[in-house]
Amino acid sequence: FGLFLHWRMLENHMIQCKRAYESPAPDDGQRVLVDRLWPRNCRKEALKLDQWHKELAPSTELRRAFKSGELTFEVFRERYRQELAAHPEYWWPLLGIAEHERVTLIYAAHDERQNNAQVLAEWLEEQLDRQGRQSSPTCYAGERLS
Repeated sequence: FGLFLHWRMLENHMIQCKRAYESPAPDDGQRVLVDRLWPRNCRKEALKLDQWHKELAPSTELRRAFKSGELTFEVFRERYRQELAAHPEYWWPLLGIAEHERVTLIYAAHDERQNNAQVLAEWLEEQLDRQGRQSSPTCYAGERLS
């Protein structure tokens, strides 16, 4: 069971996505849980969270439709991005944090490539680009880091 980190470089900083079931690391920076539900069988102390932003998670209806297989990842991604666009007040604070330090988006999904944290990381990166803030290369989801 290898450690997968999905990341976007921001000059000296990173926005990375990490499963809640992976051990916290000293270089995680701000650890932000971005799921609406608490990860199953995870103790609060073990997660070592700095923040929990339930409002950043996809709506319950969208999450359930994707999890059941009713929606493809592409449709889920588009609808979740619409939800994010409708509520900039939810994700705006993370942009300021990402400018100054590493942000680790914590999620519980089994799929390390197709999940809400990956979509959110992509969204945040695009917002940084639009504002002319320092941006990063494309995320290579699933790359194994040694």
